[in-house]
Amino acid sequence: VISGLWLLWAGLIPALEMFDNITLWTIVTDLKGGDPLPITLGDLLLALLVGIGTVLAVKNLPGTLEVMVLSRMKLEPGTGYAITTLTTYTLVLIGVVVFLGVIGVQWSKLQWLVAALGVGLGFGLQEIVANFVSGIILLFERPIRVGDTVTIGSITGTVSRIRIRATTLVDWDRKEQIIPNKTFVTQDLTNWTLSDPITRVIIRVGVAYGSDVDKVRDLLYDVAMKNDRVVEDPAPAVFCVGFGDSSVNFEVRVFVRDLLDFMPLSHELHSAITRSLRESI
Repeated sequence: VISGLWLLWAGLIPALEMFDNITLWTIVTDLKGGDPLPITLGDLLLALLVGIGTVLAVKNLPGTLEVMVLSRMKLEPGTGYAITTLTTYTLVLIGVVVFLGVIGVQWSKLQWLVAALGVGLGFGLQEIVANFVSGIILLFERPIRVGDTVTIGSITGTVSRIRIRATTLVDWDRKEQIIPNKTFVTQDLTNWTLSDPITRVIIRVGVAYGSDVDKVRDLLYDVAMKNDRVVEDPAPAVFCVGFGDSSVNFEVRVFVRDLLDFMPLSHELHSAITRSLRESI
């Protein structure tokens, strides 16, 4: 492909050299008054080409990297997303540096930009910078990954995107919650699926005084074991935990494979326990 493009454009290259003879502006390269550096129309066209190439690379290369390379590697959940995101950041940075370099921007003469940035940080940009740095920390340390179910404050949801400034959670109502990245670094965070998706469910049951405690315990254990959502390891457990005003109180402690099974299992166990107690006691 590259050879074909070279043969196609080789005849036009001499004609394109005429753009190097059209000077648009000059850049002083020496503070002591050295010879100015001309920026030609050819340089501007090259800079535009670099800009277009950067945009195309940012749109296509991360996805291509995911399909062609990362999908064939045995990576932990979320690692591929972190790699493609960092690749995107790197491409943007390289593109901006090359673009500015081609049009003659000299980094040694941008002290005013550094000073302006410092003032901006003092008046409000510190939050943006803090969220950006926090996003990098999230991608490297990976306390949360795309697909994880997390609780931050009063919000519980599944991580769908980790962006430069904020992370998107999709809650149980399928509403997208946009949360600044700094929140995940500075506040207490519960990740339900970071290393182990298995979650415990506790069902509290009260039976009348005078009931056979051992029989109730066995009945509750049998109900738990018969449910397909309950995992065998850790095994279910049933305990008599205390005495209420009008009941002997039990707790059925079981574990499920996925947080999405939490409410369905709770419903199924409550229904099955109600039927079993009515039929047996």
